[in-house]
Amino acid sequence: MPADPSASDVRRVLAAAVEAVGGTEREGQVRMAEAVSDAMSQGDHLLVQAGTGTGKSLGYLVPSLLHGERVVIATATLALQHQLVERDLPALVEGAGETLDRAPSYAVVKGRANYACLHRVREGAPDDQGTLVEVPNGTLGAEVVELRTWAEQQAVAEGVGDRESAPAHTDRAWRQVSVGRRECLGASRCAYALECFAERAKADAAEADIIVTNHALLAIDAIDGVPVLPEHDTVVVDEAHELTARVTQAATAELDAIGVERAARRAQAHVTGREADDLNDAADALAAALQLTDEGRIDVLEEDLADALALVRDAARACLSASSSKGDAKDGDPDPARLQARALLDEVRVIAERMAAHRETEVLWMSDQRGAKRLHVAPLDVAFSLRDKLFAERTVVLTSATLTIGGGFGPVAASLGLPQDESTWSGLDVGSPFDYGKQGILYVAKHLPAPGRDGLTEAHLDEIAMLVDAAGGRTLGLFSSRRAAEAAAEATRVRLPDLDIWCQGDAQLPELARRFTENPSTCLFGTLSLWQGVDMPGTTCQLVIVDRIPFPRPDDPLMSARQRLVEKRGGNGFMQVAATHAALLLAQGVGRLIRRTDDRGVVAVLDPRIATARYGGFLAGSLPPMWRTTDLVTVRKALKRLDERAHEAEQPVA
Repeated sequence: MPADPSASDVRRVLAAAVEAVGGTEREGQVRMAEAVSDAMSQGDHLLVQAGTGTGKSLGYLVPSLLHGERVVIATATLALQHQLVERDLPALVEGAGETLDRAPSYAVVKGRANYACLHRVREGAPDDQGTLVEVPNGTLGAEVVELRTWAEQQAVAEGVGDRESAPAHTDRAWRQVSVGRRECLGASRCAYALECFAERAKADAAEADIIVTNHALLAIDAIDGVPVLPEHDTVVVDEAHELTARVTQAATAELDAIGVERAARRAQAHVTGREADDLNDAADALAAALQLTDEGRIDVLEEDLADALALVRDAARACLSASSSKGDAKDGDPDPARLQARALLDEVRVIAERMAAHRETEVLWMSDQRGAKRLHVAPLDVAFSLRDKLFAERTVVLTSATLTIGGGFGPVAASLGLPQDESTWSGLDVGSPFDYGKQGILYVAKHLPAPGRDGLTEAHLDEIAMLVDAAGGRTLGLFSSRRAAEAAAEATRVRLPDLDIWCQGDAQLPELARRFTENPSTCLFGTLSLWQGVDMPGTTCQLVIVDRIPFPRPDDPLMSARQRLVEKRGGNGFMQVAATHAALLLAQGVGRLIRRTDDRGVVAVLDPRIATARYGGFLAGSLPPMWRTTDLVTVRKALKRLDERAHEAEQPVA
């Protein structure tokens, strides 16, 4: 494979790849592939916005195969990771193989907890006291037995042994057959290292040309400095609009009294003094301090809470020190129960120390879910970490269908740690194969009242029913809260009793998606998980309703702290944080409508602020260029015509 491929090399391999996957080569896809190839060759950072239907995965996979050095591809969702590994890469390698000097290889890297652990399967899992326990009884026990049998079969067959290929199971059952990075004995000390699924995957990755992983592992490798990925000089980040959120999520930690008590119980069998009792007392002190703490962001660390966190930190450190003085098992092999106890103790110590420090660069808050009080800590801004530890060390290509906010790449670039001007990077919008102006209508209900804290008004509910009725169902409703989705579903069922209205929570999401797709006249109402990643093309979705601009909640601890930080630095916190967040999510939601070149429909935004507020133009500039109107009569007529055409097309041929 050439180290510096020409444009003709890229076009030739891309043509073979498109044919292999049964797709259609598009102008935007070719432009993207050539730009990505140039960026990789020259070591330049590149942001590429590629609309739905462009075929952006091949637009970066082909240059990655031709690059000549190992490339890491990081995705936000398991669905895209699965698509790359199970469909795109195999077809690409097979179809384009004749045009390459050699067949490239690829591998998937996941967190260790995603693989079954043969040591735990064969030796057992410790209970809260650190004692190895037998398989539990009941349904859980049956699941664990089935998972253990499956893991042994995978070991014999040299299978992947990952969670995706396992029999159906619960999270609790999987924890009985897997370990996290901290609990792992390590290849040098584990008796089953040669059979280990995670170690096999690691070895495969070390030989691969392309590594497929997720945003979280990329963050751990690049930012935390924990080497979980093989050496590489280039990174492609797909679903890049999610990167800062996923990196923040990976760096967020939580602590509660129950977790500290669990660590104390695990330590009890591995210390000889009062260290475990002291940690248990520290857990009580933390519980008492949390009872005196208000839910939400903690700007000032009160003395009781500061003292409790210091007690937890110091007691966990003492337990660690005491447990290290006890030797391993008599046969010389590591004691897995002690190792797991120490891992848990160290995790508690690190988190408590981080929270007690209460740094200006982090935000601390408390949540209260039905009396379960828990502390959380997260980085206030990951942009500097991304800049210094990702962009400074590697060539990075970022791509998504939504990277331009307010008409430019600057806001997203800034959130990622790049300067707003294109001094160290370049941006490219390759467009979309869709004719949004002819395929879609963006309707803003300018006459409705601005949304308030009390939720949907009767006027909003009436408008929803009128739109759904005109569309004959065929509606995906995207709501800002579960309460709003349920209220809209309930009201629409009353107003339109002949239609099936499903609401998130009525069944599992895959089942609801199946019902919605199989019966075009149904409606599906839901919240955040429907705003992104849901692909329902065709006449089943000809109306997308958005109840309000998806600004973060004013009391969101992380977002509110970030706004305050921007304002402290002299910026506009609302525009740089809240409006940017809303614009990205709104663009994702609006993007649910047009998924194919023959899709037609309406996006109805029931929040008049897009048309009336000063920031409305910024939000509108982030959306696909649909034909826009504020006239309800026009929209209802368009929906009725679409419904009639859909009915005609759905009639069986005589």
